[in-house]
Amino acid sequence: MLLASACVAGTTLLAKALGTGALGPALHPLQISQGRFLFAFLTFGSAALILRPHLQKPALALHLSRSAAGWGGVSLMFAAAAFIPLADATAISFLNPVFGMMLAVPFLGERVGPLRWSAAGMALLGALILLRPTPGSFQPAALLALGAALLMGVELIFIKKLSGREAPFQILLINNAIGLGLASAAAFFVWAAPNPAQWGALMGIGGLMAAAQTCFIHAIRRADASFISPLFYTTLVWAALYDRVIFDTRLELTSWLGAGIILAGAAFMAWRETRSKRRAGHQMDATATDTSTETRR
Repeated sequence: MLLASACVAGTTLLAKALGTGALGPALHPLQISQGRFLFAFLTFGSAALILRPHLQKPALALHLSRSAAGWGGVSLMFAAAAFIPLADATAISFLNPVFGMMLAVPFLGERVGPLRWSAAGMALLGALILLRPTPGSFQPAALLALGAALLMGVELIFIKKLSGREAPFQILLINNAIGLGLASAAAFFVWAAPNPAQWGALMGIGGLMAAAQTCFIHAIRRADASFISPLFYTTLVWAALYDRVIFDTRLELTSWLGAGIILAGAAFMAWRETRSKRRAGHQMDATATDTSTETRR
């Protein structure tokens, strides 16, 4: 999970380098997003040719909706990374489970208790601090990161609908294939020939994202979610470190405060969700035990 978080932060670092002109003429975020999906798809496609996994009939409507939301979220995130500190953009993106929770109420029929609503409010307060809503310090680009978090929250809804229906590898392969199609159509209007360094960075974004997705899935499979999930929030630490070393970006106290509040709210939500699932699992086990006892009688 630590490696996954380091890779995710690496993709935003490379996107910032491409979007700010550090490696040559600045590339449009839509073109950077296309590179991310192109090389991630080539990675998973190559793996599919070697491993030849069993593929079942996909739920194309769900895949298309999930990929559209994911592509939009990635594109906005890459755009935000070019204008605000990576730590700020990363922290705001951690609102995606908050938006996912809110959307799950009307679309999945989930019930949300007062503690989780309080945690969501706390995280949104942290985002408001990072937006710096005063005439002299407001960061309009932070709204891009906020939009990215919202679309990633929408993506979570479709991921939940897909989970359990299809194998993780198939989901990743189809997601990157559809994402590549959407990204290529959008990038057609802004595409510019990258130089060798930019091609290397685009390859790096796709490869790092594929590695992050693979590491994330294996981490979840090998350890309890309650232990492993909070470690993903170290993405913020990696992003701040990369930004400091590569771009010499010094974070203000406001950034640390807002990020800390978002992390606290998001971590509490993750803890509550894990605890609820564990309690539900214990209740199912108890019911199964009672049923078995009654059967033997």
